[in-house]
Amino acid sequence: MATVKRDYYEVLGVGRNATAEELRAAYRKLAMQYHPDRNNGDKQAEERFKEIGEAYSVLSDPQKRQRYDAFGHAADGVPPDFGAFSFDSAFDLFDMFFGGGTRRRARTGPQRGDDLRMNIEITFEEAVFGAKRTVDVPRAGVCAECGGSGARLGTESSQCPTCGGAGQVRRTMQSIFGQVTNVSTCPHCRGEGHVVNDPCPHCRGQGRVEERRMVEVTIPAGVDDDVTLRLPGEGEVGPRGGPSGDLYLGFRVKPHPQLVRRGQDIIYELPVSVPQAVLGDTITVPTVSGEHAVELAPGTQPGKQIKLHGLGVPHVRSGRRGDQICVVRVVVPTHLSHQERGVYEQLGGREGKPAEVRKGFFDSVREAFRG
Repeated sequence: MATVKRDYYEVLGVGRNATAEELRAAYRKLAMQYHPDRNNGDKQAEERFKEIGEAYSVLSDPQKRQRYDAFGHAADGVPPDFGAFSFDSAFDLFDMFFGGGTRRRARTGPQRGDDLRMNIEITFEEAVFGAKRTVDVPRAGVCAECGGSGARLGTESSQCPTCGGAGQVRRTMQSIFGQVTNVSTCPHCRGEGHVVNDPCPHCRGQGRVEERRMVEVTIPAGVDDDVTLRLPGEGEVGPRGGPSGDLYLGFRVKPHPQLVRRGQDIIYELPVSVPQAVLGDTITVPTVSGEHAVELAPGTQPGKQIKLHGLGVPHVRSGRRGDQICVVRVVVPTHLSHQERGVYEQLGGREGKPAEVRKGFFDSVREAFRG
């Protein structure tokens, strides 16, 4: 049975008049909530994450959003160009059936460059405290020879003969429903309004060339693998002097040899010997802020958690740090010297019966119920 798609605005929890910034904020919030890495293989969360991504990919694109607003999910099967009838909005349909011409404006002027996406590897400590890094970004940059115009040095572009410099063309048709006017981007100049007659030999008239740019990046404290940093204007330069796109930077955090991150907390497995667990001890443990002394009480049981407040990961927005949690693991020796074996023999306790638990967990439960 076919799955019924939910309304994309409903999926993101925004109104139909939501701005691009509101869409972006809603997407980031939901994507972090339902990210597979945060939901331990939950299939429902994984499907929700895919649904959120699909909704945002449509609504974040102005052209796709316009078509979705007009046709809903049926827009998936509607081709983007009908020839003489290019219906990119509900107003085109209205004008077609009730007369009058469309007044929709085609996109004109220099085109914006593409966005770029990159991932960089950072250390566990850099993810916790933040850092400054220089990133080598391969991208399309401005041609130095023509200054981005695309025209050979000493020449200029000319007005497009097809659209007369308007960047758009109009086609008017008569139908049984009345006059229909379609406005579309000029195919000759691609909406720029001018054409290059003598192209720059260095960039072949594109106004841009491949380059490598070193970008200084400030990594915020508390980032994780699911965080993406947006660097405005660091993407590819647009054709013939068009504005640059953005650079979206993701992170791959290298694992720490002893510490494991769980949200804003850091987990450390604290191995202790049997004498340390029985008699207690002061143990130095590693933290991201350096070594820290931990007091181990006499009679400490395996699995006990010792919390070091404020030694975890700072929240990427609020800056409030989590805790480091040391989980005790009692290490039982597998090989004993003759002297060590003698000491354990003197302790006794091998009567072929379960060890006696004094004042343990179940004793506390029983006392609690007795009042």
